[in-house]
Amino acid sequence: SVEAGYENMAVKEDIFARLDALAKPGAMLASNTSYLSIDEIASATKRPQDVLGLHFFSPANIMKLVEAVRGAETAPDVLATGMDLARRIGKVPVVSGVCFGFIGNRMLEPRLSGAIDMLVEGATPDQVDRVSTTFGMPMGPLQMIDLAGVDIGWHRDPNRIESVRDALNAAGRWGQKTRAGFYDYDEKRRPAASPAAQAIVEQFRDRAGIAPRAISEEEIVTRTLYVMVNEGAKILEEGIAQRASDIDVVWHHGYGWPRHTGGPMFWADQIGLDRIVDALTRYKDRLGADFILSPLLVACAAEGRPLDR
Repeated sequence: SVEAGYENMAVKEDIFARLDALAKPGAMLASNTSYLSIDEIASATKRPQDVLGLHFFSPANIMKLVEAVRGAETAPDVLATGMDLARRIGKVPVVSGVCFGFIGNRMLEPRLSGAIDMLVEGATPDQVDRVSTTFGMPMGPLQMIDLAGVDIGWHRDPNRIESVRDALNAAGRWGQKTRAGFYDYDEKRRPAASPAAQAIVEQFRDRAGIAPRAISEEEIVTRTLYVMVNEGAKILEEGIAQRASDIDVVWHHGYGWPRHTGGPMFWADQIGLDRIVDALTRYKDRLGADFILSPLLVACAAEGRPLDR
Protein backbone atom coordinates (compact mmCIF):
# COMPACT_ATOMS: atom_id res chain seq x y z
CA SER A 1 0.00 0.00 0.00
CA VAL A 2 1.39 3.44 -0.99
CA GLU A 3 -0.64 6.33 0.42
CA ALA A 4 -0.79 9.56 -1.62
CA GLY A 5 -3.10 11.89 0.29
CA TYR A 6 -2.29 15.60 0.35
CA GLU A 7 0.34 17.04 2.67
CA ASN A 8 -1.50 17.26 5.96
CA MET A 9 -0.40 15.24 8.99
CA ALA A 10 -3.93 14.74 10.33
CA VAL A 11 -4.96 13.28 6.96
CA LYS A 12 -1.92 10.99 6.88
CA GLU A 13 -2.46 9.75 10.43
CA ASP A 14 -6.13 9.01 9.76
CA ILE A 15 -5.30 7.04 6.61
CA PHE A 16 -2.57 5.02 8.31
CA ALA A 17 -4.70 4.25 11.35
CA ARG A 18 -7.33 2.83 8.97
CA LEU A 19 -4.74 0.95 6.92
CA ASP A 20 -3.35 -0.52 10.13
CA ALA A 21 -6.80 -1.91 10.98
CA LEU A 22 -7.39 -3.32 7.49
CA ALA A 23 -4.04 -4.57 6.18
CA LYS A 24 -2.88 -8.09 6.90
CA PRO A 25 0.08 -8.63 9.27
CA GLY A 26 3.39 -8.09 7.48
CA ALA A 27 1.96 -5.76 4.84
CA MET A 28 4.26 -2.87 3.96
CA LEU A 29 2.63 0.53 4.54
CA ALA A 30 4.28 3.34 2.56
CA SER A 31 3.63 7.07 2.31
CA ASN A 32 4.31 9.29 -0.69
CA THR A 33 4.71 12.32 1.57
CA SER A 34 7.09 15.01 0.28
CA TYR A 35 7.90 16.66 3.60
CA LEU A 36 6.18 15.10 6.62
CA SER A 37 7.76 12.88 9.27
CA ILE A 38 7.53 9.16 8.55
CA ASP A 39 8.07 8.53 12.27
CA GLU A 40 5.00 10.57 13.18
CA ILE A 41 2.94 8.85 10.49
CA ALA A 42 4.14 5.45 11.72
CA SER A 43 3.09 6.32 15.28
CA ALA A 44 -0.55 6.23 14.10
CA THR A 45 -0.16 2.46 13.62
CA LYS A 46 0.64 -0.50 15.83
CA ARG A 47 3.28 -1.67 13.34
CA PRO A 48 5.82 1.17 12.89
CA GLN A 49 8.38 -1.39 11.72
CA ASP A 50 6.31 -1.89 8.55
CA VAL A 51 6.03 1.82 7.70
CA LEU A 52 8.37 3.70 5.35
CA GLY A 53 8.31 6.54 2.88
CA LEU A 54 8.27 6.00 -0.87
CA HIS A 55 8.41 9.54 -2.19
CA PHE A 56 7.76 9.58 -5.94
CA PHE A 57 8.68 12.70 -7.87
CA SER A 58 6.26 14.61 -10.03
CA PRO A 59 5.23 13.77 -12.69
CA ALA A 60 5.54 10.25 -11.29
CA ASN A 61 4.98 8.56 -14.64
CA ILE A 62 8.09 10.28 -16.01
CA MET A 63 10.51 11.06 -13.18
CA LYS A 64 12.79 8.18 -12.19
CA LEU A 65 13.58 9.08 -8.60
CA VAL A 66 12.01 7.54 -5.51
CA GLU A 67 13.25 8.55 -2.05
CA ALA A 68 12.95 5.47 0.16
CA VAL A 69 12.60 7.06 3.59
CA ARG A 70 13.74 4.93 6.52
CA GLY A 71 11.97 5.74 9.75
CA ALA A 72 13.45 5.20 13.19
CA GLU A 73 11.66 1.83 13.44
CA THR A 74 11.48 0.79 9.78
CA ALA A 75 12.61 -2.85 9.59
CA PRO A 76 15.56 -3.63 7.27
CA ASP A 77 13.51 -6.09 5.21
CA VAL A 78 10.77 -3.48 4.73
CA LEU A 79 13.30 -0.93 3.46
CA ALA A 80 14.82 -3.56 1.17
CA THR A 81 11.38 -4.46 -0.16
CA GLY A 82 10.61 -0.80 -0.84
CA MET A 83 13.89 -0.40 -2.74
CA ASP A 84 13.21 -3.55 -4.73
CA LEU A 85 9.67 -2.47 -5.57
CA ALA A 86 10.95 0.87 -6.88
CA ARG A 87 13.49 -0.87 -9.11
CA ARG A 88 10.90 -3.34 -10.42
CA ILE A 89 8.75 -0.50 -11.73
CA GLY A 90 11.69 1.21 -13.42
CA LYS A 91 12.56 3.79 -10.77
CA VAL A 92 15.88 4.79 -9.20
CA PRO A 93 15.58 4.55 -5.39
CA VAL A 94 17.77 6.43 -2.90
CA VAL A 95 17.63 5.85 0.85
CA SER A 96 16.93 8.93 2.99
CA GLY A 97 16.61 9.44 6.70
CA VAL A 98 13.76 11.40 8.28
CA CYS A 99 13.88 15.19 8.21
CA PHE A 100 11.64 17.91 6.80
CA GLY A 101 11.74 17.52 3.03
CA PHE A 102 14.10 14.52 3.15
CA ILE A 103 17.04 15.03 0.73
CA GLY A 104 15.70 16.74 -2.38
CA ASN A 105 12.99 19.05 -1.06
CA ARG A 106 15.08 20.02 1.96
CA MET A 107 17.74 21.32 -0.45
CA LEU A 108 15.03 23.19 -2.38
CA GLU A 109 14.07 25.26 0.65
CA PRO A 110 17.12 27.57 0.88
CA ARG A 111 17.19 27.84 -2.93
CA LEU A 112 13.56 28.99 -3.11
CA SER A 113 13.86 31.25 -0.06
CA GLY A 114 16.88 32.97 -1.61
CA ALA A 115 15.05 33.40 -4.91
CA ILE A 116 11.98 35.00 -3.30
CA ASP A 117 14.09 37.21 -1.02
CA MET A 118 15.99 38.53 -4.04
CA LEU A 119 12.70 39.46 -5.72
CA VAL A 120 11.89 41.65 -2.75
CA GLU A 121 15.41 43.11 -2.89
CA GLY A 122 15.12 44.08 -6.56
CA ALA A 123 15.60 41.10 -8.90
CA THR A 124 12.99 39.93 -11.40
CA PRO A 125 11.74 36.33 -11.62
CA ASP A 126 13.29 35.93 -15.07
CA GLN A 127 16.66 37.22 -13.86
CA VAL A 128 16.72 34.73 -10.97
CA ASP A 129 15.49 31.74 -12.99
CA ARG A 130 17.79 32.45 -15.94
CA VAL A 131 20.86 31.67 -13.80
CA SER A 132 19.59 28.11 -13.25
CA THR A 133 18.49 27.54 -16.84
CA THR A 134 21.75 28.90 -18.24
CA PHE A 135 23.54 26.51 -15.89
CA GLY A 136 21.64 23.65 -17.54
CA MET A 137 18.63 23.00 -15.32
CA PRO A 138 15.23 22.60 -17.02
CA MET A 139 13.76 25.45 -14.97
CA GLY A 140 14.63 27.91 -12.25
CA PRO A 141 13.35 27.90 -8.64
CA LEU A 142 10.40 30.20 -9.30
CA GLN A 143 9.37 28.35 -12.45
CA MET A 144 9.64 25.09 -10.49
CA ILE A 145 7.37 26.21 -7.64
CA ASP A 146 4.83 27.51 -10.17
CA LEU A 147 4.85 24.05 -11.78
CA ALA A 148 4.65 22.13 -8.49
CA GLY A 149 2.09 24.49 -6.94
CA VAL A 150 2.74 27.70 -5.01
CA ASP A 151 0.10 26.49 -2.53
CA ILE A 152 2.03 23.35 -1.47
CA GLY A 153 2.26 23.51 2.31
CA TRP A 154 0.08 26.65 2.49
CA HIS A 155 -1.92 27.01 5.70
CA ARG A 156 -5.05 27.83 3.62
CA ASP A 157 -5.97 30.96 5.60
CA PRO A 158 -6.24 33.86 3.11
CA ASN A 159 -6.26 36.37 5.95
CA ARG A 160 -2.93 35.17 7.33
CA ILE A 161 -0.32 36.72 5.06
CA GLU A 162 3.21 36.42 6.40
CA SER A 163 5.20 35.96 3.18
CA VAL A 164 5.18 36.65 -0.54
CA ARG A 165 3.92 33.09 -1.11
CA ASP A 166 1.05 33.63 1.34
CA ALA A 167 0.02 36.75 -0.57
CA LEU A 168 0.20 34.97 -3.94
CA ASN A 169 -1.90 32.11 -2.57
CA ALA A 170 -4.45 34.45 -1.00
CA ALA A 171 -4.82 36.07 -4.44
CA GLY A 172 -5.42 32.66 -6.04
CA ARG A 173 -2.01 32.65 -7.72
CA TRP A 174 -1.24 28.98 -7.13
CA GLY A 175 0.99 28.49 -10.14
CA GLN A 176 0.44 26.90 -13.53
CA LYS A 177 -2.76 25.16 -12.41
CA THR A 178 -4.44 28.56 -12.01
CA ARG A 179 -2.41 30.12 -14.85
CA ALA A 180 -1.00 32.59 -12.32
CA GLY A 181 1.89 32.35 -9.88
CA PHE A 182 5.21 34.18 -9.91
CA TYR A 183 4.53 34.36 -13.65
CA ASP A 184 1.35 34.60 -15.72
CA TYR A 185 0.61 31.65 -18.04
CA ASP A 186 -1.32 31.38 -21.30
CA GLU A 187 -3.47 28.41 -22.35
CA LYS A 188 -0.32 26.52 -23.38
CA ARG A 189 1.30 27.21 -19.99
CA ARG A 190 3.91 29.53 -21.46
CA PRO A 191 5.21 31.98 -18.81
CA ALA A 192 5.20 35.77 -19.05
CA ALA A 193 6.20 38.51 -16.62
CA SER A 194 3.31 39.29 -14.27
CA PRO A 195 2.43 42.85 -13.24
CA ALA A 196 0.11 41.42 -10.55
CA ALA A 197 2.85 39.29 -8.99
CA GLN A 198 5.27 42.22 -9.21
CA ALA A 199 2.78 44.41 -7.35
CA ILE A 200 2.59 41.84 -4.53
CA VAL A 201 6.39 41.73 -4.30
CA GLU A 202 6.58 45.54 -4.21
CA GLN A 203 4.05 45.67 -1.36
CA PHE A 204 6.37 43.49 0.72
CA ARG A 205 9.37 45.57 -0.32
CA ASP A 206 7.64 48.79 0.77
CA ARG A 207 6.41 47.25 4.02
CA ALA A 208 9.95 46.12 4.89
CA GLY A 209 11.44 49.48 3.96
CA ILE A 210 13.78 47.89 1.43
CA ALA A 211 15.20 50.02 -1.38
CA PRO A 212 15.49 47.95 -4.59
CA ARG A 213 19.03 47.40 -5.83
CA ALA A 214 20.87 45.73 -8.69
CA ILE A 215 21.61 42.07 -7.95
CA SER A 216 24.56 40.39 -9.65
CA GLU A 217 24.68 36.96 -11.22
CA GLU A 218 27.29 35.95 -8.64
CA GLU A 219 24.86 36.76 -5.85
CA ILE A 220 22.09 34.74 -7.50
CA VAL A 221 24.46 31.78 -7.94
CA THR A 222 25.44 32.00 -4.27
CA ARG A 223 21.88 32.33 -2.97
CA THR A 224 20.28 29.68 -5.23
CA LEU A 225 23.05 27.14 -5.98
CA TYR A 226 25.79 27.41 -3.37
CA VAL A 227 23.20 27.36 -0.57
CA MET A 228 22.07 23.97 -1.89
CA VAL A 229 25.61 22.60 -1.57
CA ASN A 230 25.71 23.91 2.00
CA GLU A 231 22.40 22.21 2.82
CA GLY A 232 23.62 18.99 1.18
CA ALA A 233 26.67 19.07 3.44
CA LYS A 234 24.38 19.36 6.47
CA ILE A 235 22.36 16.39 5.20
CA LEU A 236 25.59 14.38 5.08
CA GLU A 237 26.64 15.54 8.56
CA GLU A 238 23.32 14.42 10.00
CA GLY A 239 23.39 11.04 8.26
CA ILE A 240 20.18 11.77 6.34
CA ALA A 241 22.03 10.74 3.16
CA GLN A 242 24.51 7.89 3.27
CA ARG A 243 26.96 9.40 0.78
CA ALA A 244 27.42 12.50 -1.36
CA SER A 245 26.74 10.56 -4.55
CA ASP A 246 23.25 9.68 -3.26
CA ILE A 247 22.48 13.40 -3.14
CA ASP A 248 23.72 13.75 -6.71
CA VAL A 249 21.44 10.89 -7.82
CA VAL A 250 18.46 12.58 -6.15
CA TRP A 251 19.09 15.84 -7.94
CA HIS A 252 19.80 14.31 -11.32
CA HIS A 253 16.80 11.96 -11.42
CA GLY A 254 14.37 14.07 -9.38
CA TYR A 255 15.03 17.64 -10.47
CA GLY A 256 16.91 17.57 -13.76
CA TRP A 257 20.26 18.76 -12.42
CA PRO A 258 22.49 18.84 -15.55
CA ARG A 259 24.10 15.45 -16.01
CA HIS A 260 27.38 16.82 -17.34
CA THR A 261 28.13 18.47 -13.97
CA GLY A 262 27.73 15.18 -12.08
CA GLY A 263 25.27 16.50 -9.50
CA PRO A 264 25.47 19.32 -6.92
CA MET A 265 27.99 17.68 -4.59
CA PHE A 266 30.34 16.46 -7.33
CA TRP A 267 30.03 19.84 -9.06
CA ALA A 268 30.94 21.60 -5.81
CA ASP A 269 34.14 19.55 -5.55
CA GLN A 270 35.01 20.37 -9.15
CA ILE A 271 34.58 24.15 -8.91
CA GLY A 272 36.27 24.31 -5.50
CA LEU A 273 34.75 24.06 -2.05
CA ASP A 274 36.89 27.00 -0.93
CA ARG A 275 35.22 29.13 -3.61
CA ILE A 276 31.79 28.17 -2.30
CA VAL A 277 32.71 28.79 1.34
CA ASP A 278 34.18 32.19 0.39
CA ALA A 279 31.03 33.26 -1.46
CA LEU A 280 28.68 32.05 1.30
CA THR A 281 30.78 33.92 3.86
CA ARG A 282 30.76 37.15 1.82
CA TYR A 283 26.99 37.04 1.35
CA LYS A 284 26.17 35.66 4.79
CA ASP A 285 24.33 38.81 5.91
CA ARG A 286 21.89 38.30 3.02
CA LEU A 287 21.23 34.60 3.62
CA GLY A 288 18.85 35.02 6.56
CA ALA A 289 19.21 35.11 10.33
CA ASP A 290 19.02 31.31 10.54
CA PHE A 291 21.78 30.61 8.01
CA ILE A 292 24.55 28.36 9.31
CA LEU A 293 27.62 27.46 7.29
CA SER A 294 28.10 23.69 7.34
CA PRO A 295 31.12 22.68 9.46
CA LEU A 296 31.64 19.70 7.13
CA LEU A 297 31.75 21.99 4.10
CA VAL A 298 34.22 24.31 5.84
CA ALA A 299 36.42 21.39 6.96
CA CYS A 300 36.49 19.75 3.51
CA ALA A 301 37.33 23.09 1.90
CA ALA A 302 40.18 23.72 4.36
CA GLU A 303 41.57 20.20 3.99
CA GLY A 304 41.18 20.02 0.23
CA ARG A 305 39.20 16.79 0.36
CA PRO A 306 35.98 15.78 -1.42
CA LEU A 307 32.64 16.59 0.17
CA ASP A 308 31.57 13.40 1.92
CA ARG A 309 31.29 12.03 5.42
